[in-house]
Amino acid sequence: MMRSRTIGLVLAGLGVLAVSPGCASESRPGLPTSSPFAEQVMPDNGTLTHGVATGDVTATTALVWFRSAGPVRAQVEWGPEGEPMAAKTALVTTKPERDFTATIRLEGLSQATRYRYRVLTAMDDRADFQQAAREAGSGRFATAASSDVSEPVTFVWSGDLGGQGRCRGEQTGYAIFDQLQRAAPAFMLFLGDLIYGDDRCPSPPNAPGGDFLASTLSDYRAKHRYQRGDQALQRFLANVPVYAIWDDHEVRNNFSGLHEPLMAAGRQALVDYWPIGAPPEDPHRLYRSVRHGADLELFILDTRQYRSLNAEPDGAGKTMLGKAQRDWLLEGLTRSNATWKLIATSVPLSIPKAGTTLVPGNDSWARGADGTGFQTELRAIVGELLARHVRNVVWLAGDVHFAQVNAYDPDGDGTADFHEFIAGPLSAAAGPSVSPQATLRPTTLYSEGG
Repeated sequence: MMRSRTIGLVLAGLGVLAVSPGCASESRPGLPTSSPFAEQVMPDNGTLTHGVATGDVTATTALVWFRSAGPVRAQVEWGPEGEPMAAKTALVTTKPERDFTATIRLEGLSQATRYRYRVLTAMDDRADFQQAAREAGSGRFATAASSDVSEPVTFVWSGDLGGQGRCRGEQTGYAIFDQLQRAAPAFMLFLGDLIYGDDRCPSPPNAPGGDFLASTLSDYRAKHRYQRGDQALQRFLANVPVYAIWDDHEVRNNFSGLHEPLMAAGRQALVDYWPIGAPPEDPHRLYRSVRHGADLELFILDTRQYRSLNAEPDGAGKTMLGKAQRDWLLEGLTRSNATWKLIATSVPLSIPKAGTTLVPGNDSWARGADGTGFQTELRAIVGELLARHVRNVVWLAGDVHFAQVNAYDPDGDGTADFHEFIAGPLSAAAGPSVSPQATLRPTTLYSEGG
């Protein structure tokens, strides 16, 4: 049984907001009318190329990301808003092996606290750093509340940035990020397709630099640099923490895990360019969870790295998550005492997504007409959640380029057991809405396509 709480309305509203088109200002291309961010200036001493970002923020930790134009020594200073930035990280040096990107972990933070931070850099490795260092970038973030504190959480989510030739507008850029910043979210969940490695961004009408297909690590990094070069996105990332995960276009359309020879290159570029934390014992792991107060726990799934070939017939031996991730998800949901358990899945639950000649087989959880898909695994997960009496589960999805909200009643008792919120694309071409399959007994509460 699903408990009715205000958070459901908040999620629905922000799902729509995340897919709303940006409104260009007549006086400042790329900014919404009356944007409060028009005068934001990114501090820059010439050493950082793509601004700064924070990610994977918890109640006590955060990751700070930046990229330099070449090798520099760098340090992050931070402190609570309104107080001196008294804390400092150890020095790091950006290196070509990571395309001069760096992700630095901040520790010992206080829960539910607004912080300021700045990145200091020095190019001369012979000089004393404290004397030679200059501020290269700065930003803000807020830590999550601890698990015993109940407070409202506002966030936004979406994916699909720059596909089908709808990329950084030459004049407008990705104006939607200024719109999203107006909502003052605690964080943004990026649900994949952060680049389209297998698609072009022709110029005009887009900003130059993205009109190529990626097939090497260098190419994938260049795709990320193109996306992150957008000024509105840089402003957003400097002030709003993110939790990022990939989908298929970070490598190529509908790819399946270790069966894809380009996966390692796409994965490396992803972690180079987004602040994603991985455990030292499993550096390639992308799935993870984060707690925001007493009322929200977010489980972020990796639906790509461990999946069986899409073309395999659906059945008990086929998996999208792999056993380790599936067990982690079920154990985490069962153990969680958060009011709401949110599951981020890059692909929706009940919308079939047919394959192509090059990559056959259904790509989403739903079973396609050809008998492929991952429906058996999904039904097993749902069955376990019902058997374990896990309540208040909400799935967050993207990928299909339309917005939809579904309530599911798989046991047929007349009461919804969980919900699914699908966000439309950030900039990629919108598609027509599709009705969900009936297998899990959905009721569609909202649906809007392009």
